[in-house]
Amino acid sequence: MATLVYTQFVFLLLFQSSVWGFPVRQTPQESPTCGYKSCHATKPGMLNVHLVPHTHDDVGWLKTVDQYFYGDRNDIQHAGVQYILDSVVDQLLKNPDRRFIYVETAFFYRWWKRQTDDMQNTVKQLVNEGRLEFVNGGWCMSDEATTHYSAVVDQMTMGLRFLNDTFGHCGRPRVAWHIDPFGHAREHASMFAQMGYDGFFFGRLDYQDRSRRMAAREQEMLWRASESLTPPMADLFTGILPNGYNPPEGFCWDQSCDDPPIRDDPDLEDYNVDDVVTRFLSIAHTQALVYKTNHIIMTMGSDFQYENANLWYKNLDKLIHYVNQQQSNGSKVNVLYSTPSCYLQELHRTNLTWPLKGDDFFPYADSAHDFWTGYFTSRPALKRYERISNSYLQTCNQLEVLGGPISRKGPFGAGDSETMKKAMAVAQHHDAVSGTEKQHVANDYARRLANGWAHCQVLVSNTLSSLSGSSAPRVYCEHLNISVCPLTETSKKFSVNVYNPLARPVSWPVRLPVNGTAYSISDANGKAVDSQVVPVSQATAAVRRGRGYAVNELLFQVQAPPLGYSTYSVSLLQNGAPSPQASPLPRAPKAVQNKFLRVTFDPETGLLSSLSNLETQQTVKLSQNFYWYNASDGKNSESIQMSGAYIFRPNTSTPFIISKTAKIETLQNSVVQEVRQWFSPWVSQVVRLYTDSRALELEWTVGPVPIGDDLGKEVISRLDSSINSSGVFYTDSNGREMLQRRKDYRPTWNLRQSEPIAGNYYPINSRAYIKDDKDQLTVVTDRSQGGGSIQDGSLEIMLHRRLLYDDVRGVGEPLNETSDIYPEGLVVRGRLLLSLSPPATAADTHRPLAQEVVLQPLITFTDGELHPNTRLEFSGLQAVLPPAVHLLTVSQWDQDSVLLRLEHQYQASESKEHSQPVSVNLQKLFSTLDVLGVSEMNLSANQWKDEMTRLDWKAESGEKPLPKREGDPSMWEVNLKPMEIRTFLLRVRQR
Repeated sequence: MATLVYTQFVFLLLFQSSVWGFPVRQTPQESPTCGYKSCHATKPGMLNVHLVPHTHDDVGWLKTVDQYFYGDRNDIQHAGVQYILDSVVDQLLKNPDRRFIYVETAFFYRWWKRQTDDMQNTVKQLVNEGRLEFVNGGWCMSDEATTHYSAVVDQMTMGLRFLNDTFGHCGRPRVAWHIDPFGHAREHASMFAQMGYDGFFFGRLDYQDRSRRMAAREQEMLWRASESLTPPMADLFTGILPNGYNPPEGFCWDQSCDDPPIRDDPDLEDYNVDDVVTRFLSIAHTQALVYKTNHIIMTMGSDFQYENANLWYKNLDKLIHYVNQQQSNGSKVNVLYSTPSCYLQELHRTNLTWPLKGDDFFPYADSAHDFWTGYFTSRPALKRYERISNSYLQTCNQLEVLGGPISRKGPFGAGDSETMKKAMAVAQHHDAVSGTEKQHVANDYARRLANGWAHCQVLVSNTLSSLSGSSAPRVYCEHLNISVCPLTETSKKFSVNVYNPLARPVSWPVRLPVNGTAYSISDANGKAVDSQVVPVSQATAAVRRGRGYAVNELLFQVQAPPLGYSTYSVSLLQNGAPSPQASPLPRAPKAVQNKFLRVTFDPETGLLSSLSNLETQQTVKLSQNFYWYNASDGKNSESIQMSGAYIFRPNTSTPFIISKTAKIETLQNSVVQEVRQWFSPWVSQVVRLYTDSRALELEWTVGPVPIGDDLGKEVISRLDSSINSSGVFYTDSNGREMLQRRKDYRPTWNLRQSEPIAGNYYPINSRAYIKDDKDQLTVVTDRSQGGGSIQDGSLEIMLHRRLLYDDVRGVGEPLNETSDIYPEGLVVRGRLLLSLSPPATAADTHRPLAQEVVLQPLITFTDGELHPNTRLEFSGLQAVLPPAVHLLTVSQWDQDSVLLRLEHQYQASESKEHSQPVSVNLQKLFSTLDVLGVSEMNLSANQWKDEMTRLDWKAESGEKPLPKREGDPSMWEVNLKPMEIRTFLLRVRQR
C-alpha cells in the first residue's frame, strides 16, 4: 500500500506540472517581467495619474459578433475588432513605455488564430514584458443581473484557459474589469475573488451612490461578497472608475472623437500645449479630491476605439511628456502609462484601510427617473432559451465524460461540446442574455445556441447509444412546452429516455403531445406507470400555430437516477374519443390538493384565494392576477425618459388589471389537477398541482401584447398574500446567495426615491420570497426576470415587455419583438413555482426546487420496440451525493482528465439540517471512471489552489484576515463548508 501511495504522489506532481492545458508551476528561476513587475515607477509625494489605454469591445450589441470582428455593417456602427488588435500591436512595438489592456477573449481568440507564427511570437513578447496585459479575461464581459452563476463560471473558465494555454503565467489577468454592465451583483464579486483576482473595477453605479461616495472619498472599497464564506475568501477590493470607462472630457483622440490633437509646434498659430496641460492638471486635481490616495486612474479609450491606435498613442506620448515637463516648474503631478493592475498595486502599497461593503449595486439609475431595471426581463424568450441551453450544456458535458471517446465520434457521427460552450459563453455578454441588443443580434445569439444544440445532440446520442447498447436513432423534441413532438404525435410504440444532470434522484412530470386516448407505460423495471390523457388546452393549440397537431397530452411522472437516465416504454392502447372524465369542467373548483398542498379558489372570480401546506398546517390568503404598467412615452412633466430595452419607467404607479375574473376549466385526475384560466385573448394561465409535488405551478402564457392604443405595456404576475412582510423581500444573487431587499431603501446611502415602482425592482435570477415570523412564500422562476414587493405581502414578477419607443441608451430601436410565426407580436410562455414553508425550513424546499428548474432533465425519444438487451437505467455515480452537495461541473478537460466542481449549495445558518460541513470521497464518486489523481484548482481552473496568492486588504473595521483553511486530511476526501465551491482536475481512466 505504501508503494501505491508513493506512486500516486509522484504521478500527481507530474500531472500538475507537465500536462498541456494546465497552469504551469512557477519555478524559483523564473522571473517574468509581466504583471506587477512590469509597472512603471511612480513618484512619491506627487499625484500619480495612471493612464490606461483600452478598448471596450461588445461581444455583440448593435452588430453581431461576426460583424464586430470583421468590421462589417459599418452603416450601423463603425467598429472592426480585428483592425483594433492589428493597430495596437503595431503601436506598442514603437515605444516600450506604452501599455494596452485587452478584455474580451472571444475576439482575441479569433484574431490570434489568424496570425502568423512571427506575429504570435511578437505578441507573446509584448505579453511577457507586460506591455500588452489581459484584464478580466473571460470569453466576454458578462452581464451581472440576468446571468446564472454556473454559466458565468463556465465562460470565465473558457476565456482564462485560452490565455493560460497561450501565454502561461503572464497571460493570467489579475484584475476583474466590468466597466459596462448595468449594476453589479454580489455573487459576481464572490466568484471573482475565488478566481484569484486581486481587485475589481467597474464604471456604472447609481448616481446618488456615486455622489455620496465622491463626497466621502469612498469610491474604492473592500467588498465582502459572501455572508457564508470565511473572509477573505470572498473579499474583493473594488474600485469605481472616474469617467465610466471614457476619457476625461476633451481628451479623446480616437478617430471616432472630435477633440483637437496636441499641436506642439510653437511656431504655429494654433499651438495648444499650454492649454492642454492646464486643462489636464485641473482635471487631475479635481479627480484627486474624490479619491483617497495620491494615485488616480484615467481610462483612455471607449467603445471599439484604437482602430487607428497611432492617433491615441501619438497624443498620449505628448501628454505624458508635456505634463511631466511641468515638474521642473514645481508641478506635483506625474503622468504615466499604466494598467489597472499597476494602479491596484500602488493602492495596495499605501497600506491604508478601506470601507467595507456587504450588499450589492442594484438597482442602477443614472438619473432620477432613469432606472435600468427593465432589462431584468427584456427578451424573456431569449432569456429562457439561454437558461435551458445552460442545462443542456451541462448534460452534454457530463455525457462526454461518461461516454468517453465514443461520445465525440460514435455511431451518429462526430459530436462536440465546444460549439455549445462558445455559444453559451457569448450569450453571457452584457448585451446578450440581458436583452439589450438589436433584434437581428438577438436572433444571432439564438442561432448560435441552436447550432450548439445540434452539435451536442450528436454527442448525447453517441453516449446514450453506448451506455444503453441501443443503436436506435434518438429524436429530440424541443417544443414540448407547447405540445409539439412529431414522433409522439404519430407513433404507436416509442421509448422515453430521461437523463438527470443532478447528483440526486429526481421525480419529473412528463407531458407528451399525442393523438391517442389511452396508453400503457412501463418503467425500466417493467413496472406499470400511472398515466392520464387530457385534451390540449385552447391556449396551447393557439400558441403553437400549426407546428403540431396533437389533440391530447399524455401525462405521467418519471424517476431518474443521479447523473444518469431511466427509460420508459410507451404503447398506444386506444384511439378515438377521449373518456368523459378526461374532459375539463367549465367551472372553478373549491380546492385542489395533494398530500402536501391545498389550493383554494374564489368561485366568483376563478382566482386563487389561499395556499396551505398540509405537512406544517400553514395557510395564507393568496390571490394572483395579471396586470400591466403603461410604459412612459417621454411626454411627462417630470422627465422625458421613456421605457425601453434597458429602462423601466411606468407612466403611473398603479398597474392596470387585465381582468378581475378568469374563465375557468378544471381537470382532476390521478396524475395532476389543473385549473386553466383565461384572463383575455392574450393572457392565460394553468394553475397546476402534480400528485407528488411540494410546489404549485403557475404556467403563464402572455402575448401578443396589444399595442393598438399606441402604448407600450410591461406585463406582471402579482401575488398578494396575508404575509406581513413589512416592506422586505428577498432575491437570489445569480442563483446562489439570497439578499434582503427593503422598499425605498438602500443599505449604504439615504435614498431619495423618485420612481416608486422601477426604483424598487431587482433582478430575480431563480427565486424570490417574502416572509414573516410564521410563513415564507417562495417563487421559483424558470428564467431571469425583474420583480419587486411594492406592497406588504405582495410579490410581483415582470413577465413580458413590449415597448414602442427607444430609451436612448444606444440600442436605437424599441423593444417590440415579433417573428415569422408571431408577426403581430411575440407570445411567451413560462412557469412560476410556489412553495409555502416555515422560514426556518424553507431553504430545504426552495433550493432543490430551483436547482431542478435550472438543471432540468433532458428527454429524448426512440421510435418502435426497444431491443431486449437495451440497458434501460444507468447512473454515473456510485451513490447519491449528500443533499447539500451539488455537482456543479463535470467536464472533459483533455483526453485523460476531467474538470470537477463540487458545491455546497446552502448558506450558513440557512438550514438546520443542511447548513453543515459535508464531505465527498472522490474515489467513490463515479461508477464508470477510476480516479487516479487529483489536484485542486481555483474556481476558474487557471491556477493551482496551493499557488493562488491574492493581495491582502484591510477593512476600516480593523479586522484582520483570518488564516487560510487547512487542507483536507486525505487528498481523496473533499470537505465542503456552506456556499463553498471547490474545483479539481481529476486524472481518470474509463472502466
